[in-house]
Amino acid sequence: MENHAVLGVIGGSGLYEMEGLKSISTLKVETPFGDPSDEFIVGYLDGTKMAFLPRHGRGHRISPSELNSRANIFAMKILGVSRIVSVSAVGSMREDIRPGDIVVCDQFFDRTKGRASTFFQGGMVSHVHFADPVCPELSRVLYGVGVEVGANMHMGGTYLVMEGPQFSTRAESRIYRQWGVDVIGMTNLPEAKLAREAEICYATLALATDYDCWHETEEDVSIDAVLAVIRKNVAIAQDILRGVAKKVSQGRACLCSRALEHAIITDPERIPEQLKKDLQPLIGKYLPT
Repeated sequence: MENHAVLGVIGGSGLYEMEGLKSISTLKVETPFGDPSDEFIVGYLDGTKMAFLPRHGRGHRISPSELNSRANIFAMKILGVSRIVSVSAVGSMREDIRPGDIVVCDQFFDRTKGRASTFFQGGMVSHVHFADPVCPELSRVLYGVGVEVGANMHMGGTYLVMEGPQFSTRAESRIYRQWGVDVIGMTNLPEAKLAREAEICYATLALATDYDCWHETEEDVSIDAVLAVIRKNVAIAQDILRGVAKKVSQGRACLCSRALEHAIITDPERIPEQLKKDLQPLIGKYLPT
């Protein structure tokens, strides 16, 4: 497929389209892992090519536990995406991260259950480094642009990824607070793991919508309250994405682009040919067919 999108955007709750895109085309992308969440909207934003995907599908049809993250990230790779900005609604676990604030997270804590989190299985093993799970370069750009557009930004923080689709119990929320996490959500893993395997830079724009249910003086999280804050956050998130589109370039100096360089440990002669063929968008520069 002859497309060379530079910037990929995965829109979370409330962000189902990207305003300002020009020369728009809608693409259905097939992958060895099934169908992505929806068709991709590909266009140009201030001269930068962008591939936009609504994470939950248009109309919010797909729950966090049902997301086919492998198909979503693999499709981004097919489209030539080198950087992904994940826009995600989250609950705040800190008093000073108020509803409406935005956090550029730099760590994740995995509390999901049984989600497919690797492209490498069925006869091939790869161990990528994941100590620092987001791209520091892309994260700095996100934070800087957020400050420029007047958002209340927080640089760094741990995103606890819970299974969902239910919100936390009060006991869970209080324990997570004791663990020192900063925000809680349902979607950024395994996305970040898969992006690293695909050698795509990944960064999170976490939009705080509520205080989960730990806060004693705030109302417990409700979908109506969450949606009200999301509506306010979406406009500023789009402003940030427009600014990021102006600042990203083709070249990358980070290590994300070489994540697989020494990670594939399976003897090439032992890798099933069909698997090697299926994964060519990921492994072609290391193990060509």
